[in-house]
Amino acid sequence: MDRARREVSGTKEPGAASADAAPVPGPGRVPGQGESGRATAVRLALMAVPLSFFGLFFAYPVAAIVGRGLKTDTGWQFGRFGEVLARPDIADVLWFTTWQALASTVLTLLIALPGAYVFARFEFPGKQLLRAVVTVPFVLPTVVVGTAFLALLGRGGLLDETAGVRLDTTVWAILLAHVFFNYAVIVRTVGGLWAQLDPRQEEAARVLGAGRFAAWRKVTLPALAPAVAAASLMVFLFTFSSFGVVLILGGPAYSTLEVEVYRQTAQLLDLSTAAVLTMVQFAAIGAILALHAWTVRRRETALRLVDPGRTTHRPRGWAQRTLLGGVLLTVGLLIVAPLAVLVERSFDAPGGYGLGFYRALQDAGAGGGTFLVPPLEAIWNSLQYALAATAIALVIGGLAAAALTRRGGRFVRGFDAMLMLPLGVSAVTVGFGFLITLDQPPLDLRTSWILVPLAQALVGVPFVVRTMLPVLRAIDGRLREAAAVLGASPLRAWREVDLPLVRRALLIAAGFAFAVSLGEFGATVFIARPDRPTLPVAVARLLGRAGELNYGQAMALSTILMLVCAVSLLVLERLRPDKTSGEF
Repeated sequence: MDRARREVSGTKEPGAASADAAPVPGPGRVPGQGESGRATAVRLALMAVPLSFFGLFFAYPVAAIVGRGLKTDTGWQFGRFGEVLARPDIADVLWFTTWQALASTVLTLLIALPGAYVFARFEFPGKQLLRAVVTVPFVLPTVVVGTAFLALLGRGGLLDETAGVRLDTTVWAILLAHVFFNYAVIVRTVGGLWAQLDPRQEEAARVLGAGRFAAWRKVTLPALAPAVAAASLMVFLFTFSSFGVVLILGGPAYSTLEVEVYRQTAQLLDLSTAAVLTMVQFAAIGAILALHAWTVRRRETALRLVDPGRTTHRPRGWAQRTLLGGVLLTVGLLIVAPLAVLVERSFDAPGGYGLGFYRALQDAGAGGGTFLVPPLEAIWNSLQYALAATAIALVIGGLAAAALTRRGGRFVRGFDAMLMLPLGVSAVTVGFGFLITLDQPPLDLRTSWILVPLAQALVGVPFVVRTMLPVLRAIDGRLREAAAVLGASPLRAWREVDLPLVRRALLIAAGFAFAVSLGEFGATVFIARPDRPTLPVAVARLLGRAGELNYGQAMALSTILMLVCAVSLLVLERLRPDKTSGEF
């Protein structure tokens, strides 16, 4: 899964209507009665378009790849599972994928939990800007993350020049890049809930004789545990399916399932092995998402939540000031330093510092035949694709979120889980599946520009749903019922009641969908046309060719992409409500 895979988990805002609360009976509704036939019909109608979209552009390509790999003229070859999984090289891939994801998750927790506390409890100058800074890595393409750490830890990087130490092609570079990438998941998900926990409960435990650590362990930690578990599972999900980071920093020695699927399809054309690995990854991701859904439901149990403005204060005493300083130092070394080195390398041209690498982006021949068009055109291509993908994701995700506003049975929970699958299922498989399925009328899209936005929208939809759903569920259902009593149709009730209340959430969802679409790499690397490359694809191609000019241009394009993502995050921070709710 390319990074572009990011979770927006929900804890209800103080004072917001609980989605679990019993609805106020409207005209003709008996308390405790299930959905009316009309409500069920409306829900199914809302689900129809997202189900069709995911069936055609997600399930169909993935099933086609599996079918091509496991089905022959004599039938299904399920024996390939045993043959492939018994291979020592595949066993090594499975082992490395699992243990590096566990190590990345534990390391991210250890480093990010102090940051979650600082953002939850302390007020200090520049807090809003710093919140945006720590979130920038989360929406950066994994290709850019790999490039940034290559500039810091790789051959000729800052660490190599100053200390003679290289960490690229080592597992430490991968682990540090994963922490860099997922730091915001812990800080914003756990910190968002931490900011709403009433500190008087812990203070009461201390009054009764508990020490500071004992009070935290017995009162605060149990309340935070579901949020910590949910965030940890998302970090594990992202690192388990890591692609761009491992591809760039791991070298030939390290390979996750996602990287191995890419190698088996793009380089070795071994579809049977790729199909087996895809199904293994699918099963693992399904189990992780099911466990994550359970932890999220546990988070929605009753907690005594308060306005975050009542729980924050200026750091008091040397211990709190030291903690704040330590977190600021961590953010500086772990997040700001790689990005700063990336920018510095983009200006370090052969003739001295300047815009040499940026000027070279205007010349198609500067990359040694890497592109059919000037690399600079990748910027315009990416913006066009991302805008189209955002529009698609808002339509599909908005309909899905509206359908999920009222909780339902297993079918509804299954529909919700389906929307999350693109975050974990191999984007490489989806991209390659596009090539072999969408090649015949009426869906011969291989030469159409819309193919790339369709693949990018698959990754954007989960962010739209997870951003809008908590807000939609917090809307008092009596407002819709009052509109219905006054004769408004469901469409008009949505337009007059829901839309004004969710407008800000809609803009935030659009911003996240745009950012993750801009950085999608796993599927796009297969389907982007040579004359219309995207920014992540252009960066990967430049890094794949030797030469200082190619390396410098990759740094320049990565810097441009980083700046676009950073501006998007700063805009989202301005749109973000003052009251945090445990969401991105």
